Amino acid sequence: MALNTWFEKGQTFEQYRTSMQVNQAEVTAVYEQVQLNDEDQRFLTDLRQRNWRGIVLTADWCGDAALNVPIIQRMAEVSDIELRFLIRDENLELMNQYLTNGTSRSIPIFIFIDKEGNEVRVWGPRADEIQQLVTSLRNNLPESNSPDFEEKQTNMYREFKQKITTDPNMWRTVIDSVKVKLA
Repeated sequence: MALNTWFEKGQTFEQYRTSMQVNQAEVTAVYEQVQLNDEDQRFLTDLRQRNWRGIVLTADWCGDAALNVPIIQRMAEVSDIELRFLIRDENLELMNQYLTNGTSRSIPIFIFIDKEGNEVRVWGPRADEIQQLVTSLRNNLPESNSPDFEEKQTNMYREFKQKITTDPNMWRTVIDSVKVKLA
């Protein structure tokens, strides 16, 4: 299926957000609170002339999506880039073309396309700094066969989600990473 067809199949941000069963409050809070500085505004305004659109592979249960989706939606609004949202597990044919490291269905994935539907950029699932944080946190977990592994892992992911959805420094890493990719 051509990327334009996938785009047309997708939901708007509002449709996606209002349909969420998980992380809706986090997505809304980040969306309402994220700030784009003057340099961000200039950069994003300059992107308008490219006439891009975007396809987002996501799911409401995904902590990374709770961080990235609202930030990149705000950036897209300034750039006049219309984003459409597809649920990963309902769109595996497309998802399988954008596997992380060739094996993982990690989300969110942002596929930016031109008016003809040609892929021009892809970003996701995480900014490098966020990936480094996750790696560091995982390295502090006990061995997977440890009796307290599941509890510690659950707590680690809960604390990680809390940090990334409330800390503007985390948001800035996403903004900067996306700007590098879109430049």
